[in-house]
Amino acid sequence: MDFNQLAILLVVAGVFGVVAKILRQPLLIGYLFAGITLAVSGIITDTESLTSLGQIGVALLLFLVGLEMNLQEIPTIGKVALYTGIGQIVFTSIIGFFLALLLGFGTLPAIYIAVALTFSSTIIMVKLLSEKKDLGSLYGKISIGFLLVQDFVAMIILMFLAGLGQGGLSIGEYGLIAIKAIVLFASIWVLSKKVLPRFFEKYVANSTELLFVVSIAWALGISALVAGPLGFTLEIGGFLAGLALSNLPEHLQIVSRTKPLRDFFLTIFFLLLGTKLAVGGLGAILFPGIVFSLFVLIGNPIIVLIIMGFLGYKKRTSFKAGLTVAQISEFSFVLMAMGASLGHLGSTEVAVVVLTGVVTMTISTYMIMESDKIFHFLKKPLSLFEKRRTKEQPLLGKTDMRDHVVLIGCDKTGSALLPFLKRASINLLVVDYNPRLFNRLTADKIPVLFGDINDTDVLHAAALGNAKLIISTVANLKVNLVLLSDLKSMKAKAKTVFTSLSKSEATTLYEKGADYVVVPDSIAGEHMRHVFVTYGLSSEKLSKLGKNHFKRLLK
Repeated sequence: MDFNQLAILLVVAGVFGVVAKILRQPLLIGYLFAGITLAVSGIITDTESLTSLGQIGVALLLFLVGLEMNLQEIPTIGKVALYTGIGQIVFTSIIGFFLALLLGFGTLPAIYIAVALTFSSTIIMVKLLSEKKDLGSLYGKISIGFLLVQDFVAMIILMFLAGLGQGGLSIGEYGLIAIKAIVLFASIWVLSKKVLPRFFEKYVANSTELLFVVSIAWALGISALVAGPLGFTLEIGGFLAGLALSNLPEHLQIVSRTKPLRDFFLTIFFLLLGTKLAVGGLGAILFPGIVFSLFVLIGNPIIVLIIMGFLGYKKRTSFKAGLTVAQISEFSFVLMAMGASLGHLGSTEVAVVVLTGVVTMTISTYMIMESDKIFHFLKKPLSLFEKRRTKEQPLLGKTDMRDHVVLIGCDKTGSALLPFLKRASINLLVVDYNPRLFNRLTADKIPVLFGDINDTDVLHAAALGNAKLIISTVANLKVNLVLLSDLKSMKAKAKTVFTSLSKSEATTLYEKGADYVVVPDSIAGEHMRHVFVTYGLSSEKLSKLGKNHFKRLLK
């Protein structure tokens, strides 16, 4: 693959990305269709030379997921992720097997197809949840947890099939793999707690350039080690590399500096994935492909809904988590390709799964991005999947829910406001869907409502109609517009303060009735002007002000 061909790839990706943006669709859909177009047109003939570049994007994507998942949160989501992941695999594979038999496939191809339908794309889901800023939510963390469980099971199946291709692996060799997995996880835990924080603080943290280089080297080095000598996958390696650095004070700085590099390599990955979705001869595979697609798009979310409802989660959390399994994974393509190379499958079975991948990856993307609208439409029938008493208990203690201040979102901006609101001795209620923040606020005896503010139950529990001030630090235009609409229907008299990512979004919020909108970029300039007017351009007070700010940042 020469420079010209790589340039053509990126130009086509850029064109399709712009088209997707104009149509208000996720960029990855544009990249997928760009890959299909390049494959059909014959521009891409040799994809193998670009595979390594795509793998870097995959490793960095899971690296960032690990960075943003604190080790202390694993016990909170570990059980539900394990139960949901294993349960979904079992039920989907059983139903998929009998469905494949009904459609006329043989026993062995039916097994392959059933297993292929169970796996969902961690890579695509992480990208979508990241775009929605839902990775920190309860459903986002649970989803990533059970998707990684799926990846682990997929890895075991692929290793088993690889063993068949090499004449089979002994029980002792599989036992060795299990021991290696235990040692790997234990090593990452020890490094994260004892070694890496001290090493980064002493040698790396003082240089932003070195912090970036060492972090990337760690991510790719661990991924290569885990996927190579240890015999696991890049996804697991990247995730563990990020998890090991998640306790560092600099982990947010690493995230912000790594994202542009991740996005570049992920663009290539989605282009390559798109080339694999170009299929011909649709006549023979169209009907089974549609049937399997409907099963994945509807059946898989229902299975997750049932499991999570049984475990005691609210219908909104279960529904939004269920939508993350409404597509098949890149592991599904690898599984079918390996089955074909072993002589277990023909081209028809492989093409059916590829077609299912095209349909489910495309449609499920829209389902995820519009999940709030879909939930609002289906929330009454979804009550069948919710217990009377759920694990998501909203309030801490008893609070007089009148003339209170509601702080929606308490992560970055919200956490900076919290000390002032506490000192003001006002009746305060925090609303957040991050389990880590919920636990911290509960420990500090701060009244907190655990959930999404667009959830009707949370909306009423927060008594917004009786509030005197509502502050939303969630810079999501759709969420804030829904909130404004709900406040209007409730005839709430509270003053409202919102956070917006751009001037155009701020204008929209003002037009819909917001009292004040904070635009970080504009506020930054205004604050700098205030500092210079107050302290001058070369005053010693400026240095003292900076030192005080530094101390506050450390807190």
